[in-house]
Amino acid sequence: MVELYMARTCRWGVLRVVGGELHLQEGDVVITPANNRLSGREGLDATIHKFAGEKLREHCRAISVEQRKTNLPPCPVTTNVVTPPFDLKKQFKHIIHVVSPDCRRPNQDEARRELLPAAYENLFTTLKEMKDVKTVISPPLSMGVFAYPHREGARLTLELILGKLNGEKDPGFNDYTIIVKERNFINNMRTVYRESEDQLPGIDTTNQV
Repeated sequence: MVELYMARTCRWGVLRVVGGELHLQEGDVVITPANNRLSGREGLDATIHKFAGEKLREHCRAISVEQRKTNLPPCPVTTNVVTPPFDLKKQFKHIIHVVSPDCRRPNQDEARRELLPAAYENLFTTLKEMKDVKTVISPPLSMGVFAYPHREGARLTLELILGKLNGEKDPGFNDYTIIVKERNFINNMRTVYRESEDQLPGIDTTNQV
């Protein structure tokens, strides 16, 4: 049984923070925290690749080969690529591979406060263009093996997603669920939420959802 840590309802929909395994959820789209080679070799990305099967690896490899023909990385930082779900098709319609900042790399760590919002904004643009997507399942970007500082990252993640769900324009999705497993991040997100709840868009509906 999943544990609901937080739910907040905004103008266009609800953001939930839930404990659980990313690949076991269900929704229109699942976000995987990819590297710029789309290799699926570590962290949650490796898990998604494992359960989506070999056809996903082949598909991503083909994207890489095509990009290298023009001397480009398969998926530069802040950008994303949409693929079929392959063996995860019973749970999701699409997989979106998002390359958010890897704070193990000094140049990306220094620019993380600009790169993470850019990665989310590009993701929101992609979601808006996908007419069959209303429910989004995602980890908190960059908070796993990419080592973004948890307290800062938790605050920024909440502000970015809630800001989009409470914005002037319909973002195209109305249900965004952040799946978390790491206890340290959960604790930091709870602390940030408690400290800044009255400043965040929307209203708390944790006990109503």
